[in-house]
Amino acid sequence: MAPPVPPRSSWFRTFHPRPEAQTILVCLPYAGGSANAYFSLSKRLPAEIEVLSAQYPGRQDRIREPCLPTVPELARGAFEELTARVAGRSFALFGHSMGGAVAFELARLFERDASALPRALFVSGRRAPSVTGDRGVRFRDDAGLVDELRSLEGTDSRVLDEPDLLRLLLPMVRADYGAAETYQTGPDALVDSQVVALAGDRDPHVRIDEVAAWQDHTTAAFDLRVFPGGHFFTTEHEPEIAALVADTLRDPAR
Repeated sequence: MAPPVPPRSSWFRTFHPRPEAQTILVCLPYAGGSANAYFSLSKRLPAEIEVLSAQYPGRQDRIREPCLPTVPELARGAFEELTARVAGRSFALFGHSMGGAVAFELARLFERDASALPRALFVSGRRAPSVTGDRGVRFRDDAGLVDELRSLEGTDSRVLDEPDLLRLLLPMVRADYGAAETYQTGPDALVDSQVVALAGDRDPHVRIDEVAAWQDHTTAAFDLRVFPGGHFFTTEHEPEIAALVADTLRDPAR
């Protein structure tokens, strides 16, 4: 008999419930992103993987909640609910851009708590946590923020052209950039999970060598995969990324 479906969580969305899945993939969105960023990946992954996609405060159905100002606070908020959701089940973490930093802090929380160890940590489009990269985007005026979003090509242009939507979007984007740009650890910040780092070869803000530096933050295996494209290379290469995730989590040696 299938296990009971867990109650709706304020932190996580399950777009394609798979209660019989062998592994949970916990997905953490980029700055300005929502849980919906992983709807397509969730649908594409095989039946043995169930996706839990994080919904940070301050957006969509959590719009009335204040945004959390730092990456560690985002990770702590997610951790408090996630521990019950993954109890007794195999799980991995996937984060793009700011989400990669949140995923890393989540992995560290699980290891310090000694409750569970993620099978893998997928970090995408994010420099290693000990590499500096503060561009001060959070200090730009609204027009500057919109220019940033247009340049990254990760936000629907129809949203950026709609003033009423921008009034809702930009405070959250600014808060997220504040969290993303101020996050940094020392070189001694480590996880014991294997790390799979993904990079775009034409990412204007994150160099391949900065992504490769994630190797210094794990005591386990490390793999670097480079894809053609800019910061949101994940959109164009989602089929290959889904296959990579499935193959990695299917490998019994990992």
